[in-house]
Amino acid sequence: MKAWLLAAVAGVALGGCTSVGTVEEPLSTTLSAQANAQAIEDQRVAGLLARMSVERKVAQLIQPQINSFTAEDMRIYRFGSFLNGGNGGPYGDEYAPASEWLKLADEMWDASTAPLPGDEPVIPTIWGTDAVHGHTNVVGATIFPHNIGLGATGDAELVRRIGAATAVEIETTGIDWNFSPTVAVARDDRWGRTYESYSEQPELAATLGAALVEGLQGRRSSGQFLGQGHVISTAKHFFGDGGTDQGVDQGDVNGDIDELKAIHAAPYPALIDAGVQSVMASFNSINGSKMHGNEPMLTGVLRGEMGFEGVVVGDWNGHGQIAGCTVTDCPQALLAGLDIYMVPDDWKGLMDSLVAQVRDGTVPMARLDEAVGRVLRMKLRAGLLDADARKPSQRSNGGAFDRLGSSEHRAVAREAVAKSQVLLKNDGVLPLESGRNILVAGRAADSIGQAAGGWTLTWQGGRELTNDYFPGATSIWSGLQQAAQASGGSATLSADGSYTDRPDVAVVVFGEEPYAEFSGDRKNLVLADEEGLSLLRKFESEGIATVAVFLSGRPMWMNRELNAADAFVASWLPGSEGAGVADVLFGKQPATGRLSFSWPVRCGGTPVNDAEGALFAVGYGRSLSDTSPLPPIDETCGFLADSGATEWFLNGRLARDIVARAGGADLPNLRGEANGILARGIDDQRQEDAREITFAPGATLSLTQASEGGGDYRIRYAIDRRPTAPVVLRVGETEIDITSQLALAEGKDWREMIVTEQCADAPRDSVAIFSQAALTIRIASITRQDLPDDTQCSF
Repeated sequence: MKAWLLAAVAGVALGGCTSVGTVEEPLSTTLSAQANAQAIEDQRVAGLLARMSVERKVAQLIQPQINSFTAEDMRIYRFGSFLNGGNGGPYGDEYAPASEWLKLADEMWDASTAPLPGDEPVIPTIWGTDAVHGHTNVVGATIFPHNIGLGATGDAELVRRIGAATAVEIETTGIDWNFSPTVAVARDDRWGRTYESYSEQPELAATLGAALVEGLQGRRSSGQFLGQGHVISTAKHFFGDGGTDQGVDQGDVNGDIDELKAIHAAPYPALIDAGVQSVMASFNSINGSKMHGNEPMLTGVLRGEMGFEGVVVGDWNGHGQIAGCTVTDCPQALLAGLDIYMVPDDWKGLMDSLVAQVRDGTVPMARLDEAVGRVLRMKLRAGLLDADARKPSQRSNGGAFDRLGSSEHRAVAREAVAKSQVLLKNDGVLPLESGRNILVAGRAADSIGQAAGGWTLTWQGGRELTNDYFPGATSIWSGLQQAAQASGGSATLSADGSYTDRPDVAVVVFGEEPYAEFSGDRKNLVLADEEGLSLLRKFESEGIATVAVFLSGRPMWMNRELNAADAFVASWLPGSEGAGVADVLFGKQPATGRLSFSWPVRCGGTPVNDAEGALFAVGYGRSLSDTSPLPPIDETCGFLADSGATEWFLNGRLARDIVARAGGADLPNLRGEANGILARGIDDQRQEDAREITFAPGATLSLTQASEGGGDYRIRYAIDRRPTAPVVLRVGETEIDITSQLALAEGKDWREMIVTEQCADAPRDSVAIFSQAALTIRIASITRQDLPDDTQCSF
């Protein structure tokens, strides 16, 4: 469809009006043109639906992930769309170069557009991706600050430019659809997705979310709406994802529905007005009803009240959480208003059940046609159904890899980093003076992966992502080093804070390890890792001025660190352009960042729900010239007495001091392949929260705790096929033959293995499994806990 027709259609179809060209037309003329455009669109969609079989229609509603199907599957089944999961990459390589992403996009396009017999129409597939802070699944892409940092900028035009840059980088790899922006209104900072939220205030989330939509898709009034340099966007997650009780991801949101809508649904009308083409349903429940099956919300509110006419897409197997549903059998979701099922792996079973349910009348043909028609309209507006539509590599930006991580895009990211820095305290040490000798301390200072956070190359991000994975990027340390040298001074990197020559000032970079979704849920707002605090207190005792640069995906209880530091900067998760931090510390750019979330004064919960209020309110942030003293802050916190979590492996994450190895090779976060061990993420209760471990004959998997631990072991596991040769569990220096126990567990779903001092002597800070023959076992969790003395070992 031509750009002028796209603009006109978008104006009518999504609840607004738009002008075409530069000459003002009478309203009646404009409305007539829009009506004609809508009529053309309706006619084309109806014509396609009339020629499609039930099987082809159902396929338009099925969205598998790239690791679970082949191009031949696409040619046979003709999925309407597909996605790459956070840990998915072309041909099984999540670190594949951009050229491989484009190659796969072409293969899927060719397979989906191969001729069909008879008169059945050929409908191209579309590829969706989570480019939530840049096209960050792809090595070499620009990594922008996460939304919490963009919220601190308060700059809608900057966010619009970020969206435009992201769209171009997505296009270079042949992808059509971005699952962004997230417009969650996070109201409990313990939630693991807080950093995906622009603000705890819905007004700012609406403004910045709409700006990102316009950057990704183009402005509706422009002739380039969904044209060259633009991709389809998605508003997510509808609705209530940021309001769950105690910040538990995918949990319950309870309360008066109108009050909930006033906060958590409030951003969506602005994005609908901006022309967003799709909305993603949320995992959470509203007053006990899962959103994927919540017809009053998906149909009554989103479509009836808000006028949204685009596509509603599900989240990762979210339909399987509806009461009475499984991931392969869930007509309830379609009947409630879902249009596309995101079904990563079990697509065949779901397709078969939906076809049968259409044929037996469980799903009315009218509802099927309605959902498929919405998918076709989205593709029509994106130009994918035009006669001259081309495969991804033949489009204007396809294969233009010089635009991936280009200097222009990195300059935008660096500007965003500088504008997102929030100065909470400054006793006069900032801006850093020219010619000074600066010591840069902390493990995070030279870690681009930690500065980027989750949703970076992998779903969870992680410390295993060395700087070699980020070509063209700049760590915070590198940015500070360059700035110091440019000012006539010097900078030295010392992760542990040691030095030979006494520095004039120390910059301590510290904070949260990367995480995503439920893996980041917390029970309180205490930073258990006291590396930063120890460094700040060390320098304080030595009389060396300090600047604390705190990396985090949320506000946290920092009372001790604020007291110890001479200056404190909330740096959020700045991404790939660490020089933006140095721009503010050296005064090259002003400190204009302002809190979009209130900052906690207490360690237990979140300020927006705290009757005692906040230490710093929304909107707080100092200029560099504001050196007024910050009074000492109470450092009392009951959670400081906690002994710490005993989880070795839980919710798909290894604890920070646990190392997994296959033979002598590390398996970061218990994923990967080495020395006869293959560990991959699988779903238990939630997305990739468990591991499937495949042993080659003679292979050994070990987990070791670097720090001193204690407690008995509880291992939740499952095995589908009994061992064919001995399997040995080693706990410390004790070897236990568990072959017969595993045989008894065959096919019995999840079981718990308990190992106490009765069957394993101290020291016991390591666990290993050795299998003499090939073996596959699933592990959901490994925890240590002091159990009652009479607890028996069990397997």
